[in-house]
Amino acid sequence: MSRHAWRWLVAAVTVMGAVVVAAGPAWAHVEIDPASEPKGSTVVFAFRVPTESPTASTVRLDVQFPTSTPFANVLVQEKTGWTFTTQMAPLPKPISTDDGTFTSAVTEVSWVATAGGIPPGAFDLFNVFATLPSNASKVTFKAVQTYSDGTVVSWIELPTKGAPPPEHPAPTLILTKPQPGS
Repeated sequence: MSRHAWRWLVAAVTVMGAVVVAAGPAWAHVEIDPASEPKGSTVVFAFRVPTESPTASTVRLDVQFPTSTPFANVLVQEKTGWTFTTQMAPLPKPISTDDGTFTSAVTEVSWVATAGGIPPGAFDLFNVFATLPSNASKVTFKAVQTYSDGTVVSWIELPTKGAPPPEHPAPTLILTKPQPGS
């Protein structure tokens, strides 16, 4: 290979490496998995939480559920090494679903590590089983991630039309058309 070709190869690898490093944080946000589900369906979805710190573990996750599109029926999957609490609030107007009538809704779920947490360079999933709202096209949650060194990262920013994507976007679940027969 000629000296000129080597220079091009080194330059290309350097540029690709810089792009990967720059793009790394973009995929390392607290997100919802899967990213979309049918309106009004009862499903399992997860909050996917990466630990971005090179030295501290994630030891707590607090997720606020929206009150404008309430979740009446939410169950939290137990996780080894974690405890959870669920906060509820009364609804101004009861919600009727196939599971009954609900007068209160989940407003927050908090997970706290009882051992180790999520180490640097790793991620974990925090599953919930819920009946999704049927009157919205998306649901945005606000999440607060706490590290073992006391650092707190608030994933609460909402996108603004015409502006660059926020640095700490709030996790959003896209609600699609209901499935036939649901």
